[in-house]
Amino acid sequence: MLSIHFARHLMVAGLATLLCGAVAAAAQAAEPPLTLEAAVQHGLARAPQLDARTADTVAAREEAARAGQLPDPTLTFGLSNFPVTSPGAFSLRSEGMTARTVGVMQAIPSRTARRAERALASARIDAAQADRVATVQSVRERIADAWIDVWVTEQQRSLLAALHDEAGLAVRIAQARLRGGEGNATDVLAVRAEAATLDNRLEAIGADLVAAQAGLQRWLGPGVFDLAEAPDFGRLPVTADHLEQRIDQQAPMQAWQAREQVAQAALEQARAAKHPDWSVTASYGRRAPGLSDMVMLEVGVSLPLFTRNRQDRGISARQAQWDAVQADHEDARRAQREAVTRAVATWQGWNQQVQRYQDTLLLLARDRAQTALAGYRGGGSLQPWLDARRAEIELRLNYADALAARARLWASLAYLLPTSETTP
Repeated sequence: MLSIHFARHLMVAGLATLLCGAVAAAAQAAEPPLTLEAAVQHGLARAPQLDARTADTVAAREEAARAGQLPDPTLTFGLSNFPVTSPGAFSLRSEGMTARTVGVMQAIPSRTARRAERALASARIDAAQADRVATVQSVRERIADAWIDVWVTEQQRSLLAALHDEAGLAVRIAQARLRGGEGNATDVLAVRAEAATLDNRLEAIGADLVAAQAGLQRWLGPGVFDLAEAPDFGRLPVTADHLEQRIDQQAPMQAWQAREQVAQAALEQARAAKHPDWSVTASYGRRAPGLSDMVMLEVGVSLPLFTRNRQDRGISARQAQWDAVQADHEDARRAQREAVTRAVATWQGWNQQVQRYQDTLLLLARDRAQTALAGYRGGGSLQPWLDARRAEIELRLNYADALAARARLWASLAYLLPTSETTP
């Protein structure tokens, strides 16, 4: 009875395991294939870098809210007209003018200084937002590269797996020729070694695919992703002319305009230091019993009279920094234009190479290998097939590398502008 009960328990557990596996497989099958754009959007939604840049923007806005405000007032306590020599030294009652005072002092920076402080805070908000735009562009491109890594590795596996059946056919032909007395054992060993070499390459590609999936999981979370059809990497979502005409709108360049605004605001703040600041102090003095209490009101103003080695030096320093930012901005603009031109030219070159692979090279390599194998089956030498096969394998891997290079350049160009700037 115990053995029957145990067997039933195992059967129930086994059925539950099979049912869970079937449910998981059905859920996985229900997931639509992952497109490149879906991967980018999903990765952006959970990218911690964007959360960090959003927090930077919030911090800049909070700083801007207090910019240009009056500083906190200062509460003062003290003694006035306190005697320290005879007669009546150190007595609060010996001198009628002695008073215990409490007061409030309020500093009032100049209106120009407060306006410059608000302008600087506003420029820092723009700088934080520009950094976020640049981060979005970088994250989009990195997610696309991760998706492309998986896609290219799958292409490599497919390209080499298509040659697997031919390797088995070559082994069978060599063994048949050996049995018929037309071949030799060396040929059999050679074709078996060639088949094993292909298996090794496929195993290595399988490991590369696992690594590429891990790279995509870094952005999308755990899971094995079934990729959808790749977009047309031979056609940019934005024209090359459109990119070259909008250098300053591209994500890497947007931070420069914000940096110029920060430098300009810092210069205005330095100039505002030449305007006088004000202060108001009010205090109440309590004297000895029988004597009147006293009230004091003071107004102070700073005197920026000797500005040559003070305010003027600060203005000159901020002016030089603004000039430096403008010069760096122009250099970055030229470098970006060069980078875009180079990337477009290289992408177009890869386009032509990929097309040549598809139209000519891959077909010729396939015909060469098939012709050589047919010749070997008809009694010819094995070496032409070995040479043709090895050349075809390398050609297919080179083709996959060309696909990868073109796709990565496509991603670097497709995400240069905000999505609203792309054109069909």
